[in-house]
Amino acid sequence: MLFRYRILLLFIVALFTAWILKNRVLFEAYTQVIPGTQVKFTMVPIPGGSFLMGSANKKYSDETPAHRVEIEPFWMGTHEVTWDAFELFLDKNYETAISEGPIGQVVDGLSRPSLPYLDMTFGMGKEGKPAIGMTQYGAIQYCHWLYLKTGIFYRLPTEAEWEYAAKAGTESTYFFGEDADKLSEYAWIGENSNESTQKVGSKKANPWGLFDIYGNVMEWTSDQYEADFYERSPEKNPQNPSIKLYPRVVRGGSYKHKAEEISSARRFQSEPKWKQLDPQIPKSQWWFPEAPFLGMRLVRPLNPPSPEEIKAYYTKAPIDDY
Repeated sequence: MLFRYRILLLFIVALFTAWILKNRVLFEAYTQVIPGTQVKFTMVPIPGGSFLMGSANKKYSDETPAHRVEIEPFWMGTHEVTWDAFELFLDKNYETAISEGPIGQVVDGLSRPSLPYLDMTFGMGKEGKPAIGMTQYGAIQYCHWLYLKTGIFYRLPTEAEWEYAAKAGTESTYFFGEDADKLSEYAWIGENSNESTQKVGSKKANPWGLFDIYGNVMEWTSDQYEADFYERSPEKNPQNPSIKLYPRVVRGGSYKHKAEEISSARRFQSEPKWKQLDPQIPKSQWWFPEAPFLGMRLVRPLNPPSPEEIKAYYTKAPIDDY
């Protein structure tokens, strides 16, 4: 009888161990293949911790006061989202054409962006280059499409997560120090970009494996921009959810910005003038036809929210832009 109990106990332990190994999430770099295609992107782990957010730079008062912030661990895309990945979401016919099987009813029923009425690359090309010009709503809906394709909760970074990842454990102006002359080694900026986006990953990465965190294109965050937000920012995982269409926080600078305009702490904001060329009334919820310098980068939290919270994040109605 005792022998039987031992065998049963060993069997239960083996089943439990197998369940843990199957369901645990390894916090390490990985490659995400978009199902049914050969398109893929890489994500790197960003360890949780605390950092000094903001700066003492009197030139940009919205970076003050510098304040200590705690961040939970997450993954972040090693590169900005590229056209090959974004166009699958943009164009259903394109997705169907290159997919190895049916795209599925759930994904097929997803609301997609209106196809742009002009060349959204502005003649800069697509191969290996970051997707540009999408609104924050469009960026979030791309994350929704990815969730339906992969079952993984991808989203935009919060402003605090973005700065934490960009600083990569440093407190200097740039993650490599204070010398702005070295920025061209790490970023496509006004001084070296020839006024164009460039292929992602062709400059040096930061210490946490993030390429183009400065320059190339500015990157959406999920937060509302308020110049005085740091005066009341919470200490743990701060966020400032969008309640108005403008302004919202974008980070990192772009191929148009000079080195002196870029830093880990520099805050930029979206502007309604980015839609001046849009003839639609109301203006498109998907595109900024005058923002060829704006793109996005993905985040995946180590501890995902509940299914209800995920649904709420993806299904917020866009705010009308008249």
